Amino acid sequence: MPPLKLRIHIPAICYLLLVTCICFAQGYEKDNKDFSTRKNIDANTTTRILFIFDDSFSMFGRWGNGNKIDVSKKLMGEFLDSLKNTPKLELALRCYGHQTPFRPNRNCKDSKLEVPFDVALTNCKKIKDRINQLQPTGTTPIAYSLGESTNDFPLCENCRNIVVLITDGIEECDGDPCAVSLALQKKGVFLRPFIIGVGLDVKFADVFGCMGKFYDVSNEANFKNVMKLVFIEAITQTTAQVNLNDTYKKPSETDVTMTFYNQKTGEIMYNYLHTLNHRGNPDTLVLDPEVTYKMVVHTIPPQVKENIVLQKGKHNIIPLDAPQGYLTVQTEETSVYKSLSFIVRKSGELHTLNVQEVGLSEKYITGKFDLEILTLPRIKLQNIEVKQSSTNTIKIPSAGTFSVNKGGLGYGSIYLENGKKLEWVCNLNETQQAEVFYLQPGNYRAEFRLKTQPESEKSVEKKFTIESNKTTQINVF
Repeated sequence: MPPLKLRIHIPAICYLLLVTCICFAQGYEKDNKDFSTRKNIDANTTTRILFIFDDSFSMFGRWGNGNKIDVSKKLMGEFLDSLKNTPKLELALRCYGHQTPFRPNRNCKDSKLEVPFDVALTNCKKIKDRINQLQPTGTTPIAYSLGESTNDFPLCENCRNIVVLITDGIEECDGDPCAVSLALQKKGVFLRPFIIGVGLDVKFADVFGCMGKFYDVSNEANFKNVMKLVFIEAITQTTAQVNLNDTYKKPSETDVTMTFYNQKTGEIMYNYLHTLNHRGNPDTLVLDPEVTYKMVVHTIPPQVKENIVLQKGKHNIIPLDAPQGYLTVQTEETSVYKSLSFIVRKSGELHTLNVQEVGLSEKYITGKFDLEILTLPRIKLQNIEVKQSSTNTIKIPSAGTFSVNKGGLGYGSIYLENGKKLEWVCNLNETQQAEVFYLQPGNYRAEFRLKTQPESEKSVEKKFTIESNKTTQINVF
């Protein structure tokens, strides 16, 4: 399939921060397929980060309590301050959209290296000062800027080259960032983008699939957290993937939320929806290697892994058994039920795992469950088995309609005849003279006494039979 061309204009109400981290060949194998084949970082390796900063006209758009350019300058300045004392780190700045107005004609080569590489202690202030001087004027030539960035790194024997692209929009010059990415990979460049969007349709995650991973940024704090993760990956190369293993010990389970807690403090550190990438492998996460984690995977029931310690500078695999299958309860299409639910519990336990709607399927960890279907009377099923990647479908009879006319206000109940026993089903409403119930097929008795007749011998008993999809009417006076 040819690379997808990106020519999309984002409405003013949508804001995208695209942080693209392009890690060049130093420190990687040329034939890398994912992060699992990374080399460890030498103590003498210098990390070089080139910031590509968007100064296109659209950066004047509103975001939060300010506009995008002012908020981005502020956050960028704070981030640079946190980097200035980092050893073995060099920084540089390239900007685009800042030299030529986008009207009347776009300048699709409006991209320039503003601050060449130097140590962080020197260049943090230079980059902050230069960014603060610039005013958004032009267009968004992302693909061109990515291509030009390959010329911004001087030759180095032991350097790791990173590009961080910060922008509020998508390619506006008919460039193809995906094609640039593929070309760089063919030249030995490893491309690993981080895409952070605010107010974007979920479809944009698919658009950026050929470039990297999609994040949603809703406020300044989120932006800071994402930038911290990018920096952790750039400096330590500590990453992780969660293998949710099926019954056959294959990491095929996915699309479930994972919460990472600080094992010592209980603080929520990260909350992600597990994903398999386009190759069917678990997605790569960037986690702070200084924290010992407790991970809760929110399957039904949840699966927990404690005391997770990450090895710095390596790709960590976190395995967890989470084999799942489906469970559904169905009734006939002609059923009188408009809404019906059932309770799911682990076999032999009282704790409710889920209340599920009849007619819908839900995933559960493989095993046996007890069901309580909220019909009248309730249907209780035990040891219902859920198997790997299969659906256990439980079918129940359709109810029949029961109409009772009381002839006045009074007290009463409905009972199911179960052999020689009467099982209580429900009470009649003492404030209504007529009622309608949906009952499961079977033989029943209705007991009733008017309020105006306070003697037990005035009780009225009526026997009746309920059949699926049929109506039964009785008078109890």
